[in-house]
Amino acid sequence: QTVPQGGMGGRRVDIAQGRGLGGGTSINAMMYVRGNPKDFDRWAEMGARGWAYKDVLPYFMRGENYAGGDDAYRGRSGSLRVIDMAEKSAAATAFIAAARDLGHSRFEGDFNGAQHEENAFLYQSTRLTTFERCSSSTAFIDPLRNDPRLMLLTGAQVSRIVIEDGRAVGVAYVCGGRSEEIRASREVFLTAGAFLSPQLLLLSGIGPADHLRAHGINVVSDLPGVGQNLQDHLLLPVCYRASLVLDAPQLLSEAGIFLYSGVYDRSTSSPDLQFFFGPIQFADPQYVDDGPGFTLVPILAQPRSRGTVRLASADPTQKPVVDPGYLSDPRDVHVLLRGLRIARDLATNKAFDSMRDKELAPGADAASEEELVSYIRASASTVWHPVGTCRMGDPGEATTVLDSSLRVRGVSGLRVADASAMPMITSGNTNAASIMIGDKAADHILA
Repeated sequence: QTVPQGGMGGRRVDIAQGRGLGGGTSINAMMYVRGNPKDFDRWAEMGARGWAYKDVLPYFMRGENYAGGDDAYRGRSGSLRVIDMAEKSAAATAFIAAARDLGHSRFEGDFNGAQHEENAFLYQSTRLTTFERCSSSTAFIDPLRNDPRLMLLTGAQVSRIVIEDGRAVGVAYVCGGRSEEIRASREVFLTAGAFLSPQLLLLSGIGPADHLRAHGINVVSDLPGVGQNLQDHLLLPVCYRASLVLDAPQLLSEAGIFLYSGVYDRSTSSPDLQFFFGPIQFADPQYVDDGPGFTLVPILAQPRSRGTVRLASADPTQKPVVDPGYLSDPRDVHVLLRGLRIARDLATNKAFDSMRDKELAPGADAASEEELVSYIRASASTVWHPVGTCRMGDPGEATTVLDSSLRVRGVSGLRVADASAMPMITSGNTNAASIMIGDKAADHILA
C-alpha cells in the first residue's frame, strides 16, 4: 500500500506488482497502447537523446506481431502477439457512437498508428489468437527456454547490486534460505520496475546521500534523483445500471478514446484524458448492485503530481515506502472533474438510450463541483502504471539518474531498463512502452 494520501483524504491505495516471470505483463489487463508521439518527443526534449518518436517507432514495430493497421506504423513479425477485439459488443458500439455524435471523435483508424487522439476505438490486446495472455515471458522468454545462454532463477530475492571500485560486478540474492552471488562479465541490467528498481539502487548505495546514511548504507554514488519523479495514472469510475442484460466483456475495458481536457495547451501537451469503457459495473462496493451495467472510466493520462519511493530500512525484504502524492497538484483534480463531466455527457447521449437505467456512481444527486471533487478524492485510484523513479535525461537535472543509454550515473557497468527510466509518463497504458525500452536496451548491450 501507499502511505496515506493527503489528496485523497488520507486513504492508502493498494498497489500491485507482478512477482513472476513476465512481471506486470503476467497480471495486467493486456491492453496494448503505445502512447502519443508527443510523449517520446518530450522525452528527447528532456535530455533523453535518441528516444524521440522517430527513434522508438522502429522498436515498437520490431517487437510486435499485429495483422492490422498501416505498414508504416505496425510490426508483422515480432514475438509479442497483438490482436483486435473479436467482435464489437452493443455497449462498445454505443460508446463509439456517442463519442462521434458529441464531436469527441474526429478521426477513425488505428490508435497505435497515425492518429492517437480524438479517435474512438476498440482496444487492442496482447493475446494469442487462442485468446490466451501473451505476456513478455510468453513472447520473449518461452522461445529461448532451451537456449544454453539463458539461465532463469525463480524464488530468488535480490538484495543488492555488488559494486567494486565504482563498477557493478554482480548481484547478491537469497534463494532457498541461502545467500548467493552471481558475477557479471560485462554489465548488470536492473529491470525490477518503478518501485523495486530504485529500492535496489538505494540498497546498493546509489541515491540521495543523506537518505542512505540515515539507514546505515555506505554511499557509492550520491544521486538525489533515485526514487524521485514517481508518476502514475489515476482512474475514476462513472458507473451506470443497465436496463437490459449486456454481453459479458471481452476485456476489462473494450472501448476507449484519448481527449484533451482543456486544462493545458494542446499544442504542447499529449492528451491528458484517456477513457476505459466496458459493459460491467466497476466502482466502489457501496455504489454497485447485482444487476447489469456499464462503466465509463476517465483516466488522468498526464498527471502533474509527483511522488517518491524511499527505503523503510536497509532490510531488502521490507517493502519500500511509496508515496505517489496522488492529487497533490490541483490541476489533476481539474482534469478528472472535466473527465467526469465528459463521461456523463457520453452516457446520457442518445446512443445509450436503449440500455441506460440510472447513474450509480457518483450518482445523479452529486451535482455541484464540491460534491464531484469529493467523489474524485474518495474514489479515484491507480491504474497500476508507476514510472519515472530512475529517469533518464539531461545530467544537469537534479532528478536524472540515467543517461540516454540507460547507464546509471556515477557507476559503471550498470543500467536500468524498465518503466522507472521514463522521464515522463506516456499518455496511455505503459506496458507497450516498457517493452519497447527493454528492446531498445538490447541494442545498447550489443553496441
